[in-house]
Amino acid sequence: MAFSGFSTAVGPLNLLPRPCHVLVLLNPRGGKGKALPLFRSHVQPLLAQADVSFTLMLTERRNHARELVRAEELGRWDALVVMSGDGLMHEVVNGLMERPDWETAIRKPLCSLPAGSGNALAASLNHYAGYEQVTNEALLTNCTRLLCSRLLAPMDLLSLQTASGLRLFSVLSLAWGFIADVDVESEKFRCLGERRFTLGTFLRLATLRTYQGRLAYLPVETVVSKTFPSPDRVQQAQQGPVDTHLVPLEEPVPSYWTVAPEQDFVLVLALLHSHLGSEMFTAPMGRCAAGAMHLFYVRAGVSRAMLLRLFLAMEKGRHMECECPYLVYVPVVAFRLEPKDGKGVFAVDGESVVSEAVQGQVQPNCFWMVSGHMESPPSLGPQPPPSWKPQQRPALEEHP
Repeated sequence: MAFSGFSTAVGPLNLLPRPCHVLVLLNPRGGKGKALPLFRSHVQPLLAQADVSFTLMLTERRNHARELVRAEELGRWDALVVMSGDGLMHEVVNGLMERPDWETAIRKPLCSLPAGSGNALAASLNHYAGYEQVTNEALLTNCTRLLCSRLLAPMDLLSLQTASGLRLFSVLSLAWGFIADVDVESEKFRCLGERRFTLGTFLRLATLRTYQGRLAYLPVETVVSKTFPSPDRVQQAQQGPVDTHLVPLEEPVPSYWTVAPEQDFVLVLALLHSHLGSEMFTAPMGRCAAGAMHLFYVRAGVSRAMLLRLFLAMEKGRHMECECPYLVYVPVVAFRLEPKDGKGVFAVDGESVVSEAVQGQVQPNCFWMVSGHMESPPSLGPQPPPSWKPQQRPALEEHP
C-alpha cells in the first residue's frame, strides 16, 4: 500500500482553522529540562494572540507519548503539538501508525516545537520557512509563529524494517557509526543541551572507530529513469503502507540497486531533511523530491583532522566544499545496511535501536505538518503502482 501523496493545492485544506484547539505533548525533562517554563513564557502568549487554544499533557516516561496517541480520541483536536526533541515526535508518529485506524490517524496535523537537545526537525522547518539559522529560544519562537500562521505541508516518512521483524517509522534520520555513537554516548551530557553533541564529537574523535558492513541503495536517478513492475515478493506482516521498493531482508537486493564497494565505514546517514541539529546544516543541497532522502557515508581511512573539519563546516552547510574524498553523497529512495557481527550503534531520530540488518524506503507525503510553506517538493519520476491511495484530508472542524 504505497502512499501516493496528498493533494497540495493551495486552499482551505492546507490550513488549520481559526480558532483552533490543539493538544500539546510536552516532555518536561527534554534538553536542559526547561521545556515547561519555556512554553509558559515563549509559546503560550503567542498562541493566545493567534486564537489557538490548547490542552497541555506532560509526558512522564519513555514511550508515554506513544501510548497516549495510540489511545487518544483524535477528533477532539485540530493538531497535535510536540514540544521536546526529535525523539518525542518519533514516539508520536509511531504511536499513530500503530493504531487500528492508522490511515486516518496519521493525517492528523502535527507541529514541532523545539525543547530538546538536537531539534533537527524544527531546525529544518525553520530553514524551509526562510528564517535564518537560529537556536534555543529564537528557534522556539520561530516555530511557534509557524503554528500561529496555521500553514500545513505534507511530509515524508522513512519506513524501516529490521532483521528481527521490527517495523518502525522515522521522521528524520537513521544513523550508524560515528554520528549514532555521538547521539547515544552524549546522552549523559543532556544537561548541556545542544553542546552535548559538540563534546560527544570531540570524545569520539579521540578514539575514532571504523565499522564493517554492507551498504546498498536505490538511487533517485535509477527510479526516475525506469518504470518498475510491482515486486512479486513484497511481504508485509505489519500494518502500514507497503514498502514496494523492498524485498525481504533474507533475499539479495534487486539487480538495479547500487552496492557500495566499500565495507569499512566511519558513518552512514540516511536523512529526510536539511538539518541534523539546530546547528548542523547537513543537507545544503536542498530538499529532496517527495519520496527521496539524502544518503551520506564516510569511508574508513579519513583522518581525524578531516572529520573534524567536516563537522565544523557543517554548522553553515559548507562541509560539501571540503572536497573530502572519503565523503560520499547520493539522493536515494531506499537503502539496505547490514552491519557485520552486529557492530556499531543505530540511532533512529536520535533514539538507540538494536544493531542488526535494516532496510528502509521513503514513503512520500505521509502526514501533514505545520510549516512555513504549503507546497510539497516535486515528486519523483515513474514509481511502482500504488495499491493504496489515502483519501484527501477532510476539512478540519471549526471549534466555537
